[in-house]
Amino acid sequence: MHEFVAWPKTTRLFRDIIVTEKLDGTNAAIHISAFDKRAQSPYPGTAYTTVVGGTRYIVSAQSRKRIITPGKTTDNFGFAAWVYENAAQLVTLLGEGLHFGEWWGQGIQRGYARDLRSFSLFNTERYAGIRETVGTATLGVVPTLYVGMFSEKAIGTALGNLAASGSVAAPHFMRPEGICVYHTASRSVSKVTLDNNDAGKWEA
Repeated sequence: MHEFVAWPKTTRLFRDIIVTEKLDGTNAAIHISAFDKRAQSPYPGTAYTTVVGGTRYIVSAQSRKRIITPGKTTDNFGFAAWVYENAAQLVTLLGEGLHFGEWWGQGIQRGYARDLRSFSLFNTERYAGIRETVGTATLGVVPTLYVGMFSEKAIGTALGNLAASGSVAAPHFMRPEGICVYHTASRSVSKVTLDNNDAGKWEA
């Protein structure tokens, strides 16, 4: 006998969206959780750090597809090494949770003509106001280009401004990748790029 499977709730299109600059780096995330000595860490090669109040935390790094650790063959453009070296500061700034963002800058994809690297967090509301130097990199949030009701015109304007004026994250860099559109009602993210995949479509 078959089990009942409900159709998922359909969200309304004309709800708020958040348009941010899409950065061309490498997807990454930081796991932070309070250490429970009764539970074995689920991640290999985790870093441990003690912060104010004597609480011990587990701090791990990941790429898009796997947990990563410092090392020539186990890291991803030095992201895990940066997380491990600055674990205590990251715990203080971010707190517990899973923190997704883009690791970008020097030597990664477009490079953005920069001599340093950054970790830019995706959730603009949760991490609003974060802009810190952490070790040899900066920790911040992806640039917000538009907040408001879903609008193809607003999306096209955001892309047009990037094409004409260059990256907001890296001023004077004239080859930005495009945008990400977060739909608040469906909690989904879509991308529109300035490359051949989407070129011209947003201008209609």
